[in-house]
Amino acid sequence: MISLNTSVCKLIGIDYPIIQAGMAGGPTTVELVVAVSEAGGLGTLGAAYMEPEALRNAITEIKNRTSKPYAVNFFAVEMKDDFSRLEEVQPLLAPFRTELGLGEEPSALSSSDWSNEQFEICLELEVPVVSTAFGCLSPEQMKRAKNQGIKTIAMATTVEEAKMAERTGVDAIVAQGSEAGGHRSTFSLDRHPYGAQIGTISLVPQMVDAVGIPVIAAGGIVDGRGLVASLVLGAQAVQIGTRFLSSKESAAHDVYKQALFASTEESTVITKSFSGRPARGIKNRFIEEFERAKVEPLPFPSQNTATKDIRAAAAKAGNPQFMSLWAGQTTRMLKSEMASADIVRAIMEEAEQLCSIN
Repeated sequence: MISLNTSVCKLIGIDYPIIQAGMAGGPTTVELVVAVSEAGGLGTLGAAYMEPEALRNAITEIKNRTSKPYAVNFFAVEMKDDFSRLEEVQPLLAPFRTELGLGEEPSALSSSDWSNEQFEICLELEVPVVSTAFGCLSPEQMKRAKNQGIKTIAMATTVEEAKMAERTGVDAIVAQGSEAGGHRSTFSLDRHPYGAQIGTISLVPQMVDAVGIPVIAAGGIVDGRGLVASLVLGAQAVQIGTRFLSSKESAAHDVYKQALFASTEESTVITKSFSGRPARGIKNRFIEEFERAKVEPLPFPSQNTATKDIRAAAAKAGNPQFMSLWAGQTTRMLKSEMASADIVRAIMEEAEQLCSIN
């Protein structure tokens, strides 16, 4: 018999084994985080690109609006720039800028690295759960988080990464399957230049067998069937991004949401074109034309910084062809906007029905 009151629910203090993914770049609003947490799941603020003061204000507002647990997610990777090949990449970006009316490229580029300040703010404001992508907290950070009673979650894409995360002392691990939208959370791209591509149904049971802490399934999960299937495989919760991306509380652009509703399981690709790190998103003109040129993007975060003005201008113009439309492989099942609380309820109702079948 599958129980929906799992060890992750008890660990974090949530009613349901549903975690809203911390989607960086703006989609995860305070409203989205609060709505998911109030509905019984774990809302997560995608803080990776947030300036410290904006993060402080967002966390304060979340604390004022809910007494339920919530999480803050940020990157555990050195944001070190490398613009040494910028002259190779800029000619490819110039036509996009011209079409969007941007004119000349910025004369100076620099990527911000606020991860240490973000962690300090999480400690100061007593955030209950911290989750990381691309790696784990440093030993000193982990010690301080544990001393303060903060629960920690790391995203991993292979069993070896999960073992590494467990050794650092994390409380739970997200098994990010290849179906997942957005950036691959592979720790190092040396062995897997486009990120480890192991499917959720294969990754979860192998990770569960290899570690002694709870595993959270992620990648292609949008409904109660995905939740129950993940629990059968040994996961203790699911992390869901794309379905919440299409919710009413999400700050994703309207044309972004329409692209999600119009897409299918064949629409997404893994690309480095926008950010320099492999990420799954809906294929559009930007990806097609950049990749056709056969020029290697700048490494992350430099490519992300170099394309920032293009993505911002495209969003302002409502042009999805030049936006980074991160999405997982189960978009055919997305039909229309729903309130986040209704999404949580719908998933749980379906899961409960399935669990009651003898």
